Amino acid sequence: MALSSRLVKPLKIAALLCAFIVPLTGMSAAGAATYPVLASELIANPLYESGRLAQTACDEKPIKRNNRKLARAYFDGVIACLESTWEKHLTDAGLSYTKLRVRHVAKIPKKYCGYTSSKGDSEALYCEGNRTVLVELGKDWLNDVSDLWLFHQASFTYAEHVQNLAGISAAYEELPYDKRAELLEQSRRLSLQTDCLSTVFLQSVWPLKGRTTKDWNYLLSLQEGDLRGEERWWGKSSSVRYWMKQGFATSDPASCNTWTASSSKVA
Repeated sequence: MALSSRLVKPLKIAALLCAFIVPLTGMSAAGAATYPVLASELIANPLYESGRLAQTACDEKPIKRNNRKLARAYFDGVIACLESTWEKHLTDAGLSYTKLRVRHVAKIPKKYCGYTSSKGDSEALYCEGNRTVLVELGKDWLNDVSDLWLFHQASFTYAEHVQNLAGISAAYEELPYDKRAELLEQSRRLSLQTDCLSTVFLQSVWPLKGRTTKDWNYLLSLQEGDLRGEERWWGKSSSVRYWMKQGFATSDPASCNTWTASSSKVA
């Protein structure tokens, strides 16, 4: 099973950092005590007050092993469920809403929206600027389509869209930091919140027809965030599973406030 789209996010962050020549210590010298996170858009975002997502139904479209056409239709079907659920939820809460655009491509460009694409043949990359997800479906994700992996990829990228709409993404990009370790932790807080919001939706349409707790547990087992010798821009496996469980237990965005969690919860 291929690794999730979270594994390309650090490359985007690293690319953006190259554009800044300001020394790290200079950023905190501008007047920010950066521990703990104090930005209201992150720690007290209106999204956390929006309540539980309404319970709805979402039927998975037919999908077959290594069938890209069916897989694209499956992905689009999950996105349609996400649109229906989140549009109503956000607008009922008085929050802004814009639809997500989905583009399926045979190959994602090596450079896309600040990302450097991975070496694999399957990715789903969300671009904040044009609110579009670019989807490349290959054997990495299509060799085994019996699990919830592709469903989760759609939900994960849509969660990034929700963070963008709620102003969380923009507030994250403005966060000052002192040391590189602090920057890495901020990145993990953002990514782990995405993990949590993805399962907030999953719980709102659970149980999916033909799915059992076994499918949920297997999805958790697929989360791999521990790459030795590399900086951790995203949470380690145990942290990812913790926040996925948080969202799935509550179906409430309030349970996904990683910005006020202790550092041990976002390791």
